[in-house]
Amino acid sequence: MAGSRVVVRGGLVSACLAALATAAGPVAAIDAPDAVTLDRVEVTSARLRGVAPFDVPASLSVVELDGTAARAGVSVSEALGGVPGLAARERQNYAQDTQLSIRGFGARSTFGVRGLRLYADGIPATMPDGQGQVSHFNLAGAQRIEVLRGPFSALHGNSSGGVVQIWSAQGTSPANGHLQAGLGRDDSRVLSASARGAGGEGDRVGYALAASRFDTDGWRDHSAARRTSFNARLHAQLPGDGRLSLVANHFDAPDAQDPLGLTAAQVQADPRQATAVAMQYDTRKSARQGQLGLRYEQPFGDSHRFEAMAYGGQRAIEQYLALPVGAQGNPLNSGGVIDLDNEYGGLDLRWRWSGTLAGRAFEVTAGANADRQRQHRRGYENFIGDALGVRGRLRRDERNRVENLDQYAQAWWRFAERWSLLAGARHSQVRFRSGDRYVTATNPDDSGRVDYSETTPVLGLVFAPREDWRLYASAGRGFETPTFNELSYRADGGAGLAFDLAPANSTNVELGTKWRNARGMQVEAALFRADTDDELAVARNVGGRSSFRNVGHARREGAELSAALPLDETWTLELAWTWLDARFRDSFPICTGAGCTDPSVLVPAGSTIPGTARRQASARLQWQPRAWRLALEAVGSGAVGVNDAGSEQAPGYVVANLEAAREWRLFQGQLRAFARVDNLFDHAYIGSVIVNEGNGRYYEPAPGRGLLLGLRWQWQAGAD
Repeated sequence: MAGSRVVVRGGLVSACLAALATAAGPVAAIDAPDAVTLDRVEVTSARLRGVAPFDVPASLSVVELDGTAARAGVSVSEALGGVPGLAARERQNYAQDTQLSIRGFGARSTFGVRGLRLYADGIPATMPDGQGQVSHFNLAGAQRIEVLRGPFSALHGNSSGGVVQIWSAQGTSPANGHLQAGLGRDDSRVLSASARGAGGEGDRVGYALAASRFDTDGWRDHSAARRTSFNARLHAQLPGDGRLSLVANHFDAPDAQDPLGLTAAQVQADPRQATAVAMQYDTRKSARQGQLGLRYEQPFGDSHRFEAMAYGGQRAIEQYLALPVGAQGNPLNSGGVIDLDNEYGGLDLRWRWSGTLAGRAFEVTAGANADRQRQHRRGYENFIGDALGVRGRLRRDERNRVENLDQYAQAWWRFAERWSLLAGARHSQVRFRSGDRYVTATNPDDSGRVDYSETTPVLGLVFAPREDWRLYASAGRGFETPTFNELSYRADGGAGLAFDLAPANSTNVELGTKWRNARGMQVEAALFRADTDDELAVARNVGGRSSFRNVGHARREGAELSAALPLDETWTLELAWTWLDARFRDSFPICTGAGCTDPSVLVPAGSTIPGTARRQASARLQWQPRAWRLALEAVGSGAVGVNDAGSEQAPGYVVANLEAAREWRLFQGQLRAFARVDNLFDHAYIGSVIVNEGNGRYYEPAPGRGLLLGLRWQWQAGAD
């Protein structure tokens, strides 16, 4: 992970300790002090306030974004490359979101993010139905990203196979900020700026503003894009140590061109080409989003605390697909242009109490939240006469609503000198409603409703053999409802929503260990297993539209290992490794041909879940003498299956990246020049895949060697 330090707070299982002994042995032999001063920060992803991340029975990574990364700062995938268990694949297609999956959850998604919970400054970026996006995550003003993996993700509710949160920096005095400009391959240009400050007695009022603008012609043909992002975070201290925070966010990406995926033969012929139908139908997508969030915190009594959060926003999407004109002759077809207007909002109320139980530290949290999404979905033909790639006649008109009402509680207790317990539960109700406004003689009324309800308990135990060493075990239940996009198209090709889909339910277990010393060395690892019933999988994928079905049992199991090793005062080494075995445990029939509606090919039990790699690893060696910083990275992935049948796969790869930076004190701050070479040896490989693409266009090639040059001025009022 370039330029930013990854601090992984989670780890391995007792059953794996013997295997780790060889690697950990030399580390343990270092003359490190027994006592280690542990960080006492709020664990926002684990929803704990007075407990250090080191003491949480979960795998929790914190990626610090300090502005020293030699990166463009456009996509979250830039910052997440060194997090074990997480696959963050940049698609070289800004009409589609970054592909994110954690321990195999979310791997089936062909667009957006599913199966994971996403937050930006505490505001959900995952809708109540489980569909999320990270395109509006503003890296220009971000301070850190948290990644939670394993059973305790379930305390975040529906579709929480993992949790990713981005947090903006807070306003502090003296005033400070940055200006940054970068130039990269394919005429890519990025400008960003931030300003932070605070005033009044004790910095009672503060602000943090950040904006960025990104333009590119695209590495592939027909992949030009523009993105504009703005984020503001304001705070005010209230009497009695209370705090009021306001977060505002705006994102705009008009007419991002979509080159679509390629077949294996097309990749061999020219990996930079766009699919012919992408040019023919001018495939593209526009997205615009604005949202506001308000957070209130107030202590009362000696150890109580009340927290409230409310948010609201609007997201509009218009997408032009390469759906053939002939397919739209079916009166049940909803056309080749998708027009979505989403209004969403929610409220979260929470009470905390910190004290003692039986003379030992104790913390309890209880709360409830409600979220609502109102969606106006329209479909149009993508032609008028002989003109293609234009908005034609109306073919679909629905008013959809999804809402959830959840209650949750958790408690942490250090019940003995070396033992602590974390337990919790969440009850979720998710309700879908659809009102069909497009009813004709050949297209019936497809209105309907479906409700889901689930209780997800979790339990974790931590043992501390020494002050600098933790062993833990955790277990829990999780669930994932189909999203509105997954309900939107029936597997049989008929009209209406797929209300027959059931939620997937998972049982998760994890065993782990964490070790660190006062010199900054860290070694963490984990063994995990998740067994899922009613696994959701792609039934067919045609013309940019996916339909889904429940396919029985699935299992995701594996191991993670990470290390941060300061070698001396100027050299550091960071390592991350993941092994994942994700398989369907039941056989099921699938469609394999374009336009197929009658599944006839059987996927055998034991087949690998597509979109997952069995192995992935990264290493970063950094040398920082005085004002210089040089780094060499290596990133690798095993082969990735692209369809349920397992007939094709994207080959594994290893690529190297090189970066250099130099700093000077200048103009009340620091001027930093940086250069980065990605794919140093110009290796040809597949960066991401489109799972079960119905036309066999599974592959999205990664770019060859590329150079990024940038300047960043970090300023501070009153600095010399």
